[in-house]
Amino acid sequence: MTVLEPITDDPLDHEHVHHRAGTTIALVGPPNAGKSTLFNGLTGGNAKIGNYPGVTVELREGRMAMPGGGEANLVDLPGVMGLRPRSADARVALEVLDGQSSAVPAPDLIICVVDAAQLRRHLPLVLSVLKRGQPTIVALNMYDIATRDGLDINVDMLSKLLGVPVVPTTAPRKAGREGLLKAIAAGGAVALPELRDDGAAAKAMADQALVKEPGLNRFTRKVDSVVLNPIFGPILLAALLFMVFQAVFAWSELPMGWIEGGVGLLSDTVSGILPDNWFKGLVIDGVIAGVGSVIIFLPQIVILFFFILLLEMTGYMARAAFLMDELMMRAGLNGRAFIPLLSSFACAIPGMMAARTLDNEKDRLTTILVAPLMTCSARIPVYTVLIAAFVPRGHVGPFNNQGLVMFGLYVAGIISGILVAWLLRRSLTKGGTQTLLMELPTYKAPQFRDLALGLWRRVAIFIKRAGTMIFGVTVALWFLVSYPGDTLRESFAGRLGSVLEPIFKPIGFTLEMVIALVPGIAAREVAVGALGTVYAVQNADENTQGLADVLQSEWTMPAALAFLAWYVFAPQCISTIAVARRETNSAKWTWFMVIYLTVLAYIAAGVTYWTATAIAG
Repeated sequence: MTVLEPITDDPLDHEHVHHRAGTTIALVGPPNAGKSTLFNGLTGGNAKIGNYPGVTVELREGRMAMPGGGEANLVDLPGVMGLRPRSADARVALEVLDGQSSAVPAPDLIICVVDAAQLRRHLPLVLSVLKRGQPTIVALNMYDIATRDGLDINVDMLSKLLGVPVVPTTAPRKAGREGLLKAIAAGGAVALPELRDDGAAAKAMADQALVKEPGLNRFTRKVDSVVLNPIFGPILLAALLFMVFQAVFAWSELPMGWIEGGVGLLSDTVSGILPDNWFKGLVIDGVIAGVGSVIIFLPQIVILFFFILLLEMTGYMARAAFLMDELMMRAGLNGRAFIPLLSSFACAIPGMMAARTLDNEKDRLTTILVAPLMTCSARIPVYTVLIAAFVPRGHVGPFNNQGLVMFGLYVAGIISGILVAWLLRRSLTKGGTQTLLMELPTYKAPQFRDLALGLWRRVAIFIKRAGTMIFGVTVALWFLVSYPGDTLRESFAGRLGSVLEPIFKPIGFTLEMVIALVPGIAAREVAVGALGTVYAVQNADENTQGLADVLQSEWTMPAALAFLAWYVFAPQCISTIAVARRETNSAKWTWFMVIYLTVLAYIAAGVTYWTATAIAG
């Protein structure tokens, strides 16, 4: 699926791409057909990624070596089930194929990539591509898996019926791409003008080309008998999600300790080198304390992304959407909305963008409005530092205490999202619900190369944020909390916080909490960096103490729980709000989202604080 592809800040260099010399080849095909794996294999994994101008559809470009020498420009178009311009993905694919794109040149050759095991379902797309009259090659991908499971395709017959080369491919293997490279060297072919592209023609061709067709992939059928069982399926899904959140804490403890030790060693080393002046305070209390307090959570974010990518690559993500359909229907959505919402656990930005796959506009709008309630990876630093400070280590049976609390916070976000969606679909976004119609791909073993590339891109994005946005905000905050007075309240940040403090005092927030909320608007994880900077400055003589230990001594339990409750509901970062504005094309809906999330956050924090205070006596 395209929903979990990485997001980059840099758009495609349109002018450079448009004037690039050489052959341009476009990859087109349905989701889950292995198109991205084929792209990585042909380009060596070196891709330029950017958003298509004017919309939030992502394109990937790379250079591939041509069999006869030289290079070609390979363009990976978004996965589509058809070429009718009903979605942004399909419109972009059509513009590129028509040569009307300002981002990439018109393709000289089209490679239509389909899943060999899903030939009947994918042939209509093939016929609509061929009907365009452009040089085309059809790649029957994952051919090894299809033949392993008993599918027998008369490739020569299919090629004769279509009038273009049809090549079996196994995208992850070099040998499995050789036949395609030979066909590329030959230049493909243009289908016969009398070719029909209706469903009856596709069915007739499939009947002739399929020599032996098992009712369903045998392995997939056996696994789905459990995975899609109405009783065991939801239990398995809940167990998988629970295991993910347990792993986020259990597996990350050791590497987080290494990073924390490295940050401490760096701080001590720099402290011993620099003279005692304002610059030393900036480097140690501003840069190292601020950025270091965020970068320490990189292992947890990597683990979360690892599992999300794994679920997608194996084919389980589509099953999760199928299982969630009934629950989503009760909320007024359909199961397909589960995929954008699940991707919002990584970041709400790709989740909002992935809502483009929903044809029903009311479904799409509602999904965008509730996506920020899913617990994104930027919340992990906030959750982790507070859980580490206030939740005792230990186990309840085999389960990690801190992992249980983290899972509870995620569940709180999910339940809140479902309730908000239910209310919206019965009021402001009232309307019919789209029936779930989706293709369940066969199960596949994830390719290590694709998994590693996906993780690296996400790590690179996180490090880039830490090295730019978080660095800039923490340095600015260091100045604001250090000058002009000797105490925090006398500083510039303290004066600003004092203006906001009366608003947040009823829900238990201290001045330090209020100060951390303001830079947290830029990015959620900056709030932890801000706390690291604030307390490093306040306790400059004892800043070797970990942030979690500092908070444990400075905050009360009710205040800490209120801060956690705030971040379950609080509006997303500025980037997310900007994407919501672009995706909804409405300032009104964007402001509505920000206001309702802020109100929910305030109420939740207040109720949590008052309840915890009453219990504590």
